[in-house]
Amino acid sequence: MTDPNGPKDNNQDDAQAAADPVVSKPYIMPDDPEEGANEALVKEAAEARDKMLRTLAEMENLRRRTQKEVADARTYGVTAFARDVLDIADNLQRALDAVPAEARANADAGLKGLIEGVELTERSLLNALEKNGVKKFDPQGQKFDPNFQQAMYEVPDPSVPAGTVVQVVQAGFTIGDRVLRPALVGVSKGGAKPAPASNGSEPGGAA
Repeated sequence: MTDPNGPKDNNQDDAQAAADPVVSKPYIMPDDPEEGANEALVKEAAEARDKMLRTLAEMENLRRRTQKEVADARTYGVTAFARDVLDIADNLQRALDAVPAEARANADAGLKGLIEGVELTERSLLNALEKNGVKKFDPQGQKFDPNFQQAMYEVPDPSVPAGTVVQVVQAGFTIGDRVLRPALVGVSKGGAKPAPASNGSEPGGAA
């Protein structure tokens, strides 16, 4: 009779071990603190680069705005003063227009000297204005352009295309690329239709 508490058969143990499958646990790598630190540094560097690029863009925009403001101040800072000076230029022109051509041709030396002095003063004044960006324009014979001229009346004249400036009551002035004062003009009507305007207009309506 076999003792149940007696020594076990080794062959029986080997068979039992072979019958039971061995369950292996997956190997888990421990967290690498250096790898986490590197990821944080990369993220921080990307954020710092993004902030730097935004700051550089804002600085460039500020620089451009400042340059434009300085240029505008330099160009248009004399606008109010230039408008006041135009009254002087108008009075000089009126003084010259008040002398008839016949009287000017037959004038004595004193009157001729006075006329020449007024003409010289007008030229000097216009040159001084032009040095500061203020230019006079006369649109006589050009197509009417409401951006640079103000129509005072219409003139029946079939010899020229309708909408042509045939009379200039008062010359216009520009400052920089802006109109300081539009020219006051008389515009023709009754003539042929004007030719289509080409691209790029000059002050006064020249195509």
